[in-house]
Amino acid sequence: MKKLDLDVLEMLVAVAETGSFARGAESVHRSPSAVSMQIKGLEEALGKPLFVRSTRNVAITAEGKTLLDYGRRMLAMREEAWASIVRPEIKGRVTIGVPDDYASSLLPQVLGKFAVAHPRVEIRVIGLPSSALVPLLKDNTLDLACITKAKGIAGEFIRYEPMVWAGSPARKVWQERPLPLAVFAQGSTARANAIHALQRENIRFRMSYESPSLLGVLSMVEAGLAIAPLARCSVPGHLVQLSQNEGLPPLDDLEVVLARSARSARPPCDFLAEQILAEMRV
Repeated sequence: MKKLDLDVLEMLVAVAETGSFARGAESVHRSPSAVSMQIKGLEEALGKPLFVRSTRNVAITAEGKTLLDYGRRMLAMREEAWASIVRPEIKGRVTIGVPDDYASSLLPQVLGKFAVAHPRVEIRVIGLPSSALVPLLKDNTLDLACITKAKGIAGEFIRYEPMVWAGSPARKVWQERPLPLAVFAQGSTARANAIHALQRENIRFRMSYESPSLLGVLSMVEAGLAIAPLARCSVPGHLVQLSQNEGLPPLDDLEVVLARSARSARPPCDFLAEQILAEMRV
């Protein structure tokens, strides 16, 4: 009888969703070499390639997509089966705030698993910059918020997320001076980190574009009109991650925390907070 190891399927899903063995390994708390070895073993057992590997990223094959679909369903059933035995049935509503850059990369898998395990809990997500989410915690509009820690913001530590400079491979605008930047609006820790790093190295810059939206910042980078300081988890695979090799200063990591409002002392909030901390910590 042929066997499919659910842990290996979880690695397959992680690599497919992140487009990278390194980022996939990070999300399942394993080393890239271990994930690569396990998936290679699965490919050998199946006699078919699941990914096409290149120097920058990986692309899933047709057979990989088929197994990916089954893998997601099997993993969802595992979560549902586990929760039905070890967790009491809970119901209610949880409102969680998250910035765009984390919403697109860090939270979807966590919220998807939670929804399967707790189908009677309604999840509402509010996407705003971290600085705009803090007042919503204080007035209890939000129950939870997954945000970047800054002065005056308290929360339980989740992870340090590296920051990188993102640019378009089509135009080397990072060679221009003043350096054109696409940044988030005032109050952004990523923006403040970037400005501090450039000033420290005496690199002249200009604000080419400002937006509270990740989509807006990325559009300018993709057009080759600016570079952007971003959390590494939010940089699409088709953009290049720039470093000191391109004459740019290193950026401080972002500290991601889970903050809670006064009204969040309820079972649905407790269980979601527990799952976020367990899944996102590295």
